[in-house]
Amino acid sequence: MAAFQNTPASSAHLGRFELRRVLGKGAQATVWLGFDPRLEREVAVKLMRPAAGTDAAAVNQWLQEARSVSRLTHPHIVPVFEADMHEQQPYLVFEYVPGRTLAEHLRARGALPPREAVQLVVGVLDALQAAHAAGVVHRDLKPSNILVDGAGRARVMDFGIAAHVKDAANNQKVVGTPGYMSPEAAHGAAPTPTMDVFSTGLVLAEALCGTPVISERDAYRAIYRTAHEDIGMPSSMPAEVDDTLRAIVMRALARDNSRRHTSAAKFREALQDWLAASAGVGNSANVANAGTASNSGTLEFLLRRMRHKSDFPAMSDSVVRIQRVASSEKESLGSLSNEILKDVALTNKLLRMVNTAHYQHAGGGSISTVSRAIALVGFAGIRNMALSLVLLEHMHDKGHANQLKEEFLRSLMAGSIASELCSVSRESEEAFIGAMFQNLGRLLTEFYFAEEARQVRSVLADHAKSGRAYSAATEEAASITVLGLSFEELGLGVAKSWGLPENLQRCMRKPVADVPARPADKTSDRVRWLAQAANEITDTLLRSEPGESAAGVAAVAERYSKVLGVSPKVIEGAAVEARTKLSQMAQAMNLHVQPGTPAARLLRTAVEVEDAAQEGDTLTPHELQATLPQPLDPKPADSAAEVMAAGIQDITNSMVETFRLNEVLRMILETMFRALGFRRVIFCLRDPKADMLTGRFGLGDQAERVSAAFKVSLKGPSDLFSAVCIKGADTLISDATVANIATRLPQWYRQSVNAPAFLLLPLMLKGAPFGLIYADKAAPGGIELGEKELSMMRTLRNQAVMAFKQAG
Repeated sequence: MAAFQNTPASSAHLGRFELRRVLGKGAQATVWLGFDPRLEREVAVKLMRPAAGTDAAAVNQWLQEARSVSRLTHPHIVPVFEADMHEQQPYLVFEYVPGRTLAEHLRARGALPPREAVQLVVGVLDALQAAHAAGVVHRDLKPSNILVDGAGRARVMDFGIAAHVKDAANNQKVVGTPGYMSPEAAHGAAPTPTMDVFSTGLVLAEALCGTPVISERDAYRAIYRTAHEDIGMPSSMPAEVDDTLRAIVMRALARDNSRRHTSAAKFREALQDWLAASAGVGNSANVANAGTASNSGTLEFLLRRMRHKSDFPAMSDSVVRIQRVASSEKESLGSLSNEILKDVALTNKLLRMVNTAHYQHAGGGSISTVSRAIALVGFAGIRNMALSLVLLEHMHDKGHANQLKEEFLRSLMAGSIASELCSVSRESEEAFIGAMFQNLGRLLTEFYFAEEARQVRSVLADHAKSGRAYSAATEEAASITVLGLSFEELGLGVAKSWGLPENLQRCMRKPVADVPARPADKTSDRVRWLAQAANEITDTLLRSEPGESAAGVAAVAERYSKVLGVSPKVIEGAAVEARTKLSQMAQAMNLHVQPGTPAARLLRTAVEVEDAAQEGDTLTPHELQATLPQPLDPKPADSAAEVMAAGIQDITNSMVETFRLNEVLRMILETMFRALGFRRVIFCLRDPKADMLTGRFGLGDQAERVSAAFKVSLKGPSDLFSAVCIKGADTLISDATVANIATRLPQWYRQSVNAPAFLLLPLMLKGAPFGLIYADKAAPGGIELGEKELSMMRTLRNQAVMAFKQAG
C-alpha cells in the first residue's frame, strides 16, 4: 500500500491500471493520473491512505458508498467508473477531467466576477439536485472537490463520504471538512439535502470574495463556529456583489436549516433569476419596477455607495430582522422581544420610550422588560417603535447631525399623526410605518449623500426666493435634478431590497391624483391618503412661523377630511396629540435640537405655540429655548444588580394583576438575559409521561433549536444535569471543558449545545423538580456571579415558582 502513495518505483500498476503521476493528495487519499489499457483512456485513480484503510468496516462502508454514487450520471458530476479492492488496497476510478480544482482556480485568480461565480455554482447545484433526487447527499462539498474543466464548467467530484438519505438514522456522526460543513453536520445530525445547500453557500461566498468564509487553523474552532455562530458575508466582499445576490447567499448560510433555500433546485432557481435580472445594463432585481432603466441604474449606483458605509448594512439587517418577525405567521411576544434583545442599545432606548408619560398609563409603574412592554403597549406599537429607533440608532456622530435630527423627527411626527387617526390597530400599524417611510429616501440621502442633500435644499431655497410656495412635487423634482431619481424612488428601491411587504411599499408611494371629495372606498387607499395628509401636516408645522401653524394645519385638515371620513377638528386634534407624544419621545431618546430650527417647531405643544403668539415675536426666542426638551445626562449602563432589581419589581407588579404565566416566565428569563449578558437562557418544564425536563422556550442565540434539544431525565442521577435537578442544587459550571465535568455531561447536551460555561437553577415544588432555568456563555469562566447577583437570580427563580403556584 505504501508504494502507491509515492512515485511507483517497483510497480507502476494497480491491477490493470497504470499509475503515471500524482494529481493531488488529501487527508484520506491520494489521486493519481492513471491509464486504463482495456478502454484505452486516461482515468483518475483514488487510493485510500493506509491510516484510513486500517478499519475493515470503514473500508467496506467507503466502497459501498462509492458504488452507490457510481450510479449518478450528470454532466456536472465527475462519474465513478469503478470501486474495488486490489491486494488490500481500496481504490476508486473516476473520469479524468483536465483542468484544476476551484480551490486552485481561486488561488490563481482571486475573487471571481459575480456572474462567473454564480454561473459556476449553478452548475454545482445542478449536480447536487440530481444527486439529491437519487437520495444521495454529498456532505463534503468544498472548492477542492469541484473541478473547473477546460470549458469553464464546474464538475462535482469526490462523493467519498456521501450518504443515502434513507439511511439517515445510521449516520449520527460528525462528517465533513471543518470550515465547509453545515451547523447540523457539526452537531452530528443525520444527512439532509440542506446540508449541501449550506456548503454550496460557503463555496459561492468564497468564490465572490476570493477567500474562505470560515478561516481557522484550529479544526475544532472551525467546527465550533459553524455549530454556534451565525455566518455572515465577509467584509472583503466586493461592491459589485449587489444586495439581491447577498440576500440569496445569506439565505443559504442560515444556521437554522428551515430558513435556508428548501432545496438545491430552489437555490439554483434564485441564482438563475439573479443572472436573468443582472443581464441587462444597469438593471437589477433590487430595482425591478422602480422606474425607468435610467432610474434603475441610478438607484443601483446609490445602493452600491450605501453598501460601502458600515452603518447601512447594519441598519438593513436590523430592519429586515424586525420586519421578518412582524410578517411571520407565527408572530409572537417571544419572537419580537428576542429580536429586539439582540441589540442592547435598541433595547435600552425602547425601554426608555415606553416609560414616558404617554405610555405609563397603560400599566402603571415602570416597565423594565421588553416582554412586559409588548404585553402592555401591544405588538404593533413596539414593532413601530423598534423600527423608528433603528433609523435613529444608526444616524449619529455626524457633522450634519442637526439636519439628520430634523429629518428623523419629521418622519416620526408623520407616523405619529397617521397612527392617531386610526382606530383599527392593524390599520394604525400600516399607517404609522407608511407615513414614516414616505420620508425614507430623503432621510437616507441626508445621511449617505450629505452634499447632494445640500444641493436639493439649495434648489428649494432658490425656488422660495422666486416667490413660489413649497410643495412635495417641487422637492421631488429637485431630488431628480440632483440625484437622477426622486426621493420616493430611492426610498422604494431600498424598501424592495429590505423585503418590505407590497402593501407598505404601496403606502410609501404618494397618490398623484387630486384629493377626492368623498371617503376612500378601500382601506389601502385610505391609508395612502392618511400617510399623505400626515406628511403635509408635518411639513406645515416645520415651515410655519410661531402663531401661523394652526391655520396651516386647519387648511390641510379641511382638504383631507372628506377622503379620510373624519372632521377637520379630529385631524387637528390628532396633530396636537402627536406633537405632545413626539416631545415626550424626544426626551426619552435623549434627542435635543437647536432652538430656532425647523425641528424645534415640531417639539412644541399647542399650548406653547399659542402662548408664544400672544407674547409677540420679541419673546418667541426665549419661550422656545425654555420649552424645548432638555438633553438628558448620559446615563451609565445599569449594573447587573440594578437591571435585576428593576426586573424583579416589574414582575412583582405584573403578578399583582391578572397575569399570563408565559408572559411572566418570559419576563424572568429576559431579566436574567439582559442583566448578565448570557448567550442564551432556556426554560424547561417537566413532562410527566416521560419523567423528564424538556425545553419549552428561551431567549438568545439559536434559543429555539437549543430549547428543543433539552431532555433532562428525572429517573435517576445518570449525568450532571439529572443529578443537579433531582437534588435541587443551584449549580454554576465555570469551565465545562475540563475532563471531570465533560465526562459527566449528557450526550444530548454535548451534541446539541456544548456550551463551555453554564448555570443551572432547578425549580422545586414539595421537594421534587418540576422545571429548570438554564443559562450559558460562549467562553470558559464567562459567568461571574457575586453574592448579590446570585441572590437576585434565586429571587427570580423563586418568582417563577410562585407564578406557577398562583396560576394553579
